[in-house]
Amino acid sequence: MPMNSQIVAFLSAMPAMEMPPMSAVTPEMMRSFSDNSMATGEALPLARIEDMDLPLAGRTISARLYVPESADHAPPLTLFYHGGGFVIGTLDTHDNLCRKLAQESGSAVLSVGYRLAPEAPFPAGLDDCYDALVWASRNGDKLGIDASRLAVAGDSAGGNLAAAVAIRARDEGGPKLRHQLLIYPVTDNDFTRPSYAQNGAAGGFLTTEMMQWFWNHYVGNRNEAHIPLATVQRTEDLSNLAPATIITAECDPLRDEGMAYAKRLADAGVPTEAEVAPGMIHGFASLFEAVPDVLPYLDRAGRRLREALA
Repeated sequence: MPMNSQIVAFLSAMPAMEMPPMSAVTPEMMRSFSDNSMATGEALPLARIEDMDLPLAGRTISARLYVPESADHAPPLTLFYHGGGFVIGTLDTHDNLCRKLAQESGSAVLSVGYRLAPEAPFPAGLDDCYDALVWASRNGDKLGIDASRLAVAGDSAGGNLAAAVAIRARDEGGPKLRHQLLIYPVTDNDFTRPSYAQNGAAGGFLTTEMMQWFWNHYVGNRNEAHIPLATVQRTEDLSNLAPATIITAECDPLRDEGMAYAKRLADAGVPTEAEVAPGMIHGFASLFEAVPDVLPYLDRAGRRLREALA
């Protein structure tokens, strides 16, 4: 299927961005190119938005809490981990998506500003994401949420982190999760899948070369065939994890690994709903203001969270 016409129009309207070869790109350069919000309209109104610092063991990280207008007295909480290849991305780049998920799900959303590679390589960012979940589960009163109703969500690298947090919560006797929402998640470091051959060429929104660059910065010289809790697709036991919703994009190099992870979850007995968004590209979830065809996918994602957290 060809790329969605609204996506094509959006990409055509974007100013041309000249990047040097990936071999010459530094993390600072990539952040200057990429750390911009995709919001194009008025910010969605919510009952409360609060920036805060989370006091974790030996460090403090930033976070942003979104509480929707329709929330009950103590709403459930979804921890959100932003995408960006483990190297880029901020609370601001995903502000519009977090607002939308809060609005659609009726859940409060806590967006976690985890540490980034290569300054803080794996597993530092994952430790931040997991410890933020534990902190939230113990501080429901401070957040004004019902800490017995928890979910995790993330897009791209954030989907990887959400999946890994769900595995750690199971294995370490952590907080009980009711759902995991994974939007075009990174699940593996295998660049030979067909979706890489189809969608990873130079000039694409996300390329094979970019993903290899991100992985190398995330895990450094530990970039082996299986890095436990990084290459979540290769986790031996995926049973007894939180039910999952996985949304992938047809025109995305990560499509096949996302769907492969969905199949492994389902085969392990985890209730899983997965779909490929026809004609969509990597990152489409953040484009809903400019690309109305994205909205049904976020509606369904929000509904799944709402049902799981009821």
